[in-house]
Amino acid sequence: MSIQAYVSTDIILDIMNNTAQPQELIELTKLQEKLTGASLPDDLRDKATAMIVQASLSYKYNGQLSGFEQAAKYIDWIVNIPWMKRSSDLLDIVQAKQVLDKYHYGLEQIKDRILEYLSVMKLNLTQTNQDKNVHNFMRAPILFFVGLVGTGKTTIAASIAQAMQRTFVRIPFGGMGSALDLRGQSRIHPDAEVGQLIKALKRAGTKNPVILLDEIDRVADHARADIMGVLIEILDPEQNAAFVDHFIDYPFDLSEVLFIATANNTTNVSTAVMDRLEPIQMPSYNDEEKIVIGKSYVFPKVIVNSGLNGSQLQIDDEVWSLIVRPLGFDSGIRTLERTINGICRKVARMIVENKGNSFHITGENIKQFLPKW
Repeated sequence: MSIQAYVSTDIILDIMNNTAQPQELIELTKLQEKLTGASLPDDLRDKATAMIVQASLSYKYNGQLSGFEQAAKYIDWIVNIPWMKRSSDLLDIVQAKQVLDKYHYGLEQIKDRILEYLSVMKLNLTQTNQDKNVHNFMRAPILFFVGLVGTGKTTIAASIAQAMQRTFVRIPFGGMGSALDLRGQSRIHPDAEVGQLIKALKRAGTKNPVILLDEIDRVADHARADIMGVLIEILDPEQNAAFVDHFIDYPFDLSEVLFIATANNTTNVSTAVMDRLEPIQMPSYNDEEKIVIGKSYVFPKVIVNSGLNGSQLQIDDEVWSLIVRPLGFDSGIRTLERTINGICRKVARMIVENKGNSFHITGENIKQFLPKW
């Protein structure tokens, strides 16, 4: 414990021994205990302790706890940020391929790029472990998945996190209207909040999660330049080792975070941000691929979520060509998922209404199960 922490504790105890103990002073003591038990950088701990000292002195000389709410909110945030906690990476290329194959059909070129990406990380980590003088962990370029809606951009990012055994968190950029949403607001404002990045780290609970920057092309037009400026800092290895959120007002090392970005297109992404990303185009799915995805990936998951079992609903192979394209061409699988969900819901209702215990969908009866627009 620093000298300043001892001073803070002594001041609070002195006040409590000589006055009645209002709830605020008891809460100040709890704040100090919370601060003492947290894993924090020493100078950040001293900074927070100074806020407690200031609130204690304010009560001693003015009879009121000035700044208590601000100190409590600040300390509650900093003690829950993973300053030093990290998870262990599993950079097993064989297992990573198994995870990618389990959740994604096809996309072989994209899977190869991801495995190459993880291989670079593994080699650099091995070099770092072998040479204790090497402190700069060189990372592979940041992946940037670009493609139409429903082509699997978000789910493949989650699969990468699962393959590496890292926590996965998502920051949605759609409609983001200010760079302060990402970087946080200064505490001088009464309703100040931390930014989305620090919130994501708190949810993750580790300093090295996989953070998905989702739909970075969909920020509000009036804030695009400012948000892209913050993204440049976040994604640049030369700058993100000391990222400062305005609310926390203390540098956080983002160099161990694995960032993955997505967008529907690159038109609204600045050139400087693109320079820090490695774009990977997500292809559209053809009908043959959708049939396999529907039968082997989507249908088994949806049937379980619908409360059904394999014996209650069977679909003939020749019917799938009608299921994957009920209305026309769709680049992704969102429509396919909705169609299969609709079929399973109809069967679930028919079972509940005692119209049968099991159903077999064929070319003759498929129309009664498909949605009608």
